[in-house]
Formats: sequence, C-alpha cells, structure tokens
Amino acid sequence: MKQTKISEAVVRRLPIYLQVLNELHHREIQTISSQELGLKLDLNPAQIRKDLAYFGDFGRKGIGYDVTYLIDKIKQILKLDQAINVALVGAGNLGHALCNYNRYAKDSMKIVAVFDAHPSKVGSKINNLTILPMDALEDTVKELQIRIGIITVPAFEAQNVANQFIDAGIEGILNFAPAILRVPEEVRIHHADFTRELLSLAYYLEKERNESNESTLD
Repeated sequence: MKQTKISEAVVRRLPIYLQVLNELHHREIQTISSQELGLKLDLNPAQIRKDLAYFGDFGRKGIGYDVTYLIDKIKQILKLDQAINVALVGAGNLGHALCNYNRYAKDSMKIVAVFDAHPSKVGSKINNLTILPMDALEDTVKELQIRIGIITVPAFEAQNVANQFIDAGIEGILNFAPAILRVPEEVRIHHADFTRELLSLAYYLEKERNESNESTLD
C-alpha cells in the first residue's frame, strides 16, 4: 500500500466497491472495467481508478480488474481479512435488526456480544446471542477481544454507554443514537443518525419540486 494520506471519502467508498464486486462474484463475472463499475455506481471511472491507485496497481490495461483479486485486496485494505469482534448495546428493535443481519453476514466483522440495561431483557436471546447485563461489558470486551462497539440506545443514555465502551478498551464506535458523543482522539466514532438523514432528504425533495415547478412555468 502506498504511504499516502488517504481521505475519509476514499475509505467510505471502498465498502461500496466491495459490495458491487461481491455481487459480480456471485454472478460468476470474472473481470470488470472502471467504466463498467462507474456505470453501476454512478461514479466517474477516473475517480474509481484514482481511489484504488492509492493502495496499489490492481487493474490491467485493456482488461480491467480481476473481480476475485480486487475483492481480496479491498478486504485487506479494510482489515476484513482478520476477525474483528463487535459488541452491541441496546437490545431494542434496531438492536434486534442488526443482530438478525449478523446471522447472514459473511464478513469477518461480526457482533459477538449484546448488552442491555433492562433486567427484563437480560438472559433472553437474539439468534444465538444471550443478552448480557451492562456490568458484564468490560470483562466481555476484554475476554472476546472486542474492538468495535455499536450504540442503539436512547440519546440520553448514549454518552454513558460510550464511556463504558471506552473504559473497556473499545477502539471504534458506531453510534445510532441521535446524540453527539465526546470520545478521546484515539477512539474513532461514526454517527448513523436516521433523523438527520431523513431531514436532509426532505430538503432535497422540496428543492427538486421547486425546480420542477419553475421548469414547468418556463
């Protein structure tokens, strides 16, 4: 891999490339060009080539990319060629949905422990995972070498959960709670805020409607 500072935008596009490549592999398609990838993803082929070139020379002129080879390389880049254990706090509807997805996940990154603060939920199961009490979090994280934590609790509980993850040694957090969390610099945090995304989507819907009306008047 080239020793160049990689932007977050590039890293966020790599899983998108991987998803399409996995679909192609499932359909037994062996090679694909950057132009074909660009059409599937509605991206400029030059952008795709530039993104991948940060990490190495994976394509062959006149042939394109070997699908299986590129899948392996992107998995290595994303560290998916090694097991990454994940813990989830919040066994509500969203927590259940994520654990249900976990059943079908073929990646090396999987939810291996679920926690909840409500005694009525502790001891019940989601798939093959027994819901554990919060006071078991630190020991479980260390025992299972869990590196990533997922937060699916109400906003007012989210910071406390993040603190417990940090104290337990978690390296990265995916936060689904509608709250901005404070974490140390050495802990990476990504926010997946449904409310924010819906509100921004509403803005663009209204914008497109106004542009359509103006076009009709013209």
